Amino acid sequence: MLFDLRGSGRRTTVKAVYLTLALLMGGGLVLFGIGGDVSGGLFDAFSENSGQTVSDDRFRDRAQQAERAANANPEDAAAWAAVARARYQYASAGDFFDQNTGQFTAEGKAQLQAAAAAWEKHLALAKNKPDDSIATIMVQAYSQAGLNEPEKAVAAQEIITEERPKDSTFATLAVLAYQAGQTRKGDLATQEALRLAEKDDRNTLKSQLEQAKQQAVASQVQEATDNAPAGTATPEGNKKKSGGGGKD
Repeated sequence: MLFDLRGSGRRTTVKAVYLTLALLMGGGLVLFGIGGDVSGGLFDAFSENSGQTVSDDRFRDRAQQAERAANANPEDAAAWAAVARARYQYASAGDFFDQNTGQFTAEGKAQLQAAAAAWEKHLALAKNKPDDSIATIMVQAYSQAGLNEPEKAVAAQEIITEERPKDSTFATLAVLAYQAGQTRKGDLATQEALRLAEKDDRNTLKSQLEQAKQQAVASQVQEATDNAPAGTATPEGNKKKSGGGGKD
């Protein structure tokens, strides 16, 4: 079980934890990797070229080549992982990602859907050993800026956390779980994050995670209110209406 994992001798990278939390709570998942290790984000899409700009066509060609390789070897889990990475990188390039709004465009989300489909195939084939580096990418793909599927983001972060059980990965899992409405899981992840954190940093981390929980709950209440059918009567209104009849 994930929450039975125990770490020993791990040096806490407190700044990375707080940066990750700030990005999560602010909705800025896309530029950085998730889980305390800065990998798999938009910056990684360009890292292979030492900071040089890579054309959209090159990302498209990589994605198409990866898909051809996977289709030629459909039982190869690594091949589908490569497709997920390539489609995510293509989605992160050019006009598919709006730097001003921090959101993927409709075309970008279509590429993220292709990445998600490849990821599901990878999961089915990899069984008990999915690629945690691709899980990092999928946390971002499933974020509010992308496909907005918080439950799947939690599932991907669990893979990362199981492979790298640190205060930062548990803290990220807690925030994602709260955003997905999985309060119990968020509380368990918070407990592990605090247990693994250095003693002097626990109060600050605890405050950060409590704030994340409160923001998530408030957001969920607001969403439920916004999605309520117009003219829905309140319980008090129903009581007054039913009690307005004449005497027997």
